[in-house]
Amino acid sequence: MNKSKRAKGFFITGTDTGVGKTIITVALLRLLKTYGLNACGMKPVETGCVRKHEKLIPSDGAFIKTAANLEEPLDTISPCRFEHPLAPLAASCIAGTPVDLEKIKSTYAHLSSRYDAVIVEGVGGLLVPVAEDYSVIDLAKDFGLPVIVVSGTRLGTLNHTMLTVTCARKEGLKVSGIIMNESHPPENTPAEKTNEDILMKISPVPLFGLFPYLKKVDGEAIEQAAEKYLDTKALRRAL
Repeated sequence: MNKSKRAKGFFITGTDTGVGKTIITVALLRLLKTYGLNACGMKPVETGCVRKHEKLIPSDGAFIKTAANLEEPLDTISPCRFEHPLAPLAASCIAGTPVDLEKIKSTYAHLSSRYDAVIVEGVGGLLVPVAEDYSVIDLAKDFGLPVIVVSGTRLGTLNHTMLTVTCARKEGLKVSGIIMNESHPPENTPAEKTNEDILMKISPVPLFGLFPYLKKVDGEAIEQAAEKYLDTKALRRAL
């Protein structure tokens, strides 16, 4: 890939699966457009796709395309898909088709040369295996984008978040910051009440905010919540 043509943007990773990376990806895409940037999203590899008429439909990729009003075809946003909801390496073994890393890299190169910014959503956490001897962290390294860690609010978040940040930094990745996300309705637990404040005290990277649980999930609602609850000025400086 030609580094001189790389766009700005972020690589979105999570402390676990199901923490809300896709919603945060859309939130950042919508924010970037309010900054006047021509931005696009990408989900390089998606598992758990639904098969319709012999074609695999990526629900995360489709949501990113629709909610962020992206013009790129779904095949570009989600170039590599598998049916089973497993880590890519496991899903690809069952499918009998390896993850096409060259296709993923060439698709990203295309997007980064065409757009001002690209937001890339990873799969699960940084050490999820994508192929043999190649994990999500290797994908982040190849893309060269600064990382944003999406974490939950439940008990265990502090450990999971600090492990992810520490691992990324030790591997030479630039971690721009953390976004906490209420992926489920809040239960007002002691952990939910204290995690944000404690994380701000112990994290070596900034906390960009706590994104609230949304009953209505669409592009407009996500954008409004992002503008209200995320530190948009800090995010813009991090680009």
